[in-house]
Parts: sequence; structure tokens; C-alpha cells
Amino acid sequence: MTPTRPEDERRAPVMRDVARLAGVSHQTVSRVLNGSPLVSDEIRHRVETAVEQLGYRRNASARALASRRTMNLGVISIGTSLYGPSVLLFAAAEAARQAGYTTSLLTLADASRGSMRVALDNFTRDFVDGMILIAPVTAAANAVEGMSADVPLVRFEPGLDNGTTMVAVDEVEGARLATRHLLELGHRTVHQVSGPPGWLGTEARLRGWREELAAAGRVAHDPIAGDWSSASGYRAGKHLAQDSDATAVFVANDQTALGVLQALAESGVSVPGDISVVGFDDTPESAFYQPPLTTVRLDFAEVGRRCVGRLLQLINNHELEPQPIVPPELVVRASTAAPAG
Repeated sequence: MTPTRPEDERRAPVMRDVARLAGVSHQTVSRVLNGSPLVSDEIRHRVETAVEQLGYRRNASARALASRRTMNLGVISIGTSLYGPSVLLFAAAEAARQAGYTTSLLTLADASRGSMRVALDNFTRDFVDGMILIAPVTAAANAVEGMSADVPLVRFEPGLDNGTTMVAVDEVEGARLATRHLLELGHRTVHQVSGPPGWLGTEARLRGWREELAAAGRVAHDPIAGDWSSASGYRAGKHLAQDSDATAVFVANDQTALGVLQALAESGVSVPGDISVVGFDDTPESAFYQPPLTTVRLDFAEVGRRCVGRLLQLINNHELEPQPIVPPELVVRASTAAPAG
């Protein structure tokens, strides 16, 4: 074994050190760090483990000079205070950091075509190498359609369609899971407290709910409009408390479900004894609601990681194929049960 020289102990680890420890070539290390799909999971894990053990950090300035890249990714977002977009945003920033990139965030007050054009123009090739659009609203999808960008662009959208420059989570299937769970418990039908109009997530969750009820031959009552907030859920809960026929409700997100639970409790309506409640998102707090909330888990962190991975593939001119849609998962807790009687 070659003795370690004092200067070796002091110098920062470089890519060849990572390659030596992982037992791969430095080209393979570069592929892993650049998010290439042409690397097996086992090799990727070995390289990432070596990076962690050595404390390897990429020299962004040197890479930028050598590659003529900014090593910066732009993120355009609406609704960053909401659970899904915020989790997605932080996961994307962390994935970018691990790949040696910084991120710059631009938030939009609205999704008009003019606002979208200004946002795309702000992120030019001199400032970013690529962009991620986290704006799951119909207006944003319509506004960006047909617009050209100076750099590669990846979009997050809820729903089923999943093109090569789009990362999606299957919120339609998530709504079907929630509705099916309640029907299988024996409820005749399922009411819904929806999200606000204009949001792709609202449309996807309404669609899945209606499809599942139709498949079971059940009646779909008019949804009660919410706006993602607990306050709107509280108002909806007061309305449901007056409906003696309501035994089950699917609420479009966990934050709204919190208000529904509060209103039902104040009205003397037992959950799940009188009404079963299912939420959507699986926020960390939902397990501690009273009662703990049955909900649908959406892996927004995985969506964020996939957005960055796909964007790096575009930046590096890799051949692309549509990605599998991110699946939902039903999480059963204590807010659902068979109907009384």
C-alpha cells in the first residue's frame, strides 16, 4: 500500500478519488453526478456512497468554465405555500445540489401568458442551464404551450399524460383509490369537497372521483367547492353536518380535511361513526388529526427528484423516453369505517 502523504490528507477529494473508492472509471462517476440514465442502480449507489464517505464536492466554478455552463437551474413556481409544491421545490433543490447545481427561484403571482413570458425571458442561457416549471394550474399550462424557451424546460403536471419533458403524479388514480376505499367499506355514495377551480389537481381529483362512482353505478352529488384551506373545509363540514344522507366524503387535500373534521366535531357528528372522511396528500400532520386521517399519499419529493433528473438529461442531450407516472398510495388510518347500521 502506498503510504499516504501529509499533503494528500490535507487536499480536498477529487473525482478520481471517488472513482477509485467506488471501483469505477471517472467517466462513470461523471455520468452519475450528471444524472445519466445509462448507469445501473448498483453502480449509482456505489458512487453516491463514495461521494458521501469522501465528502467530495464538485468545483462548480471550474466545471462552469470548462463546460461553458452556469451550473444553475431556474425554478418557476406558483403556490409555493401549499404542501405539494413546497415539498417538490425543496426536493428539486436538494437533487440539484447533489448534482453540483445551484437553483434560482422565481415565484409568480398569476399564471397569465404575460407573466409566463416574463419568467421564461428572465431565465436566459446566460443565467441558467435549464428550467423547471412548478405551476399546476390550467392557466399556466395553457400559457406556456407553444412558447419557446432559451434553455431546456421540464414541467410538473398532475394527471395521466406524461411526455418526455413532463413529470406527472397520478392524482386521477389517487382519487379513485380514495373513493373505492369508501365504497368497499359499504357506503352507498361518496361526497367530495373539491379544490379551487383552475387547478389541474382539482380537475384530476374530480375526474378520478367521478370515474370510480360511475364504474360502481353510484350517484355523484355536486361537489362542495373548497380552496385548499382549512377555512373552506370548515364551511364544507358545516354543510355536510346538515345532510343526513352523507355518510362518506373525499376531501381534495389534508388541509381542507382538517377544517371538515373540526366542523363535524363541533356539530356533534362522529368521525367515522356518522361520516367517514378521506383526505389527499398525506401531510406529516395528518397522522395526528383527531381522528388520525385516512388519506392518499403523493410522493412529491420523488416528483422533484425526477424533474431534476429529467432536466439534466435534456441539458446533456441524452435520448429521452416518457417516464413512468409517479403512483399514489392509500394510507388507511382511523377516520374511515363501514357506515352505521
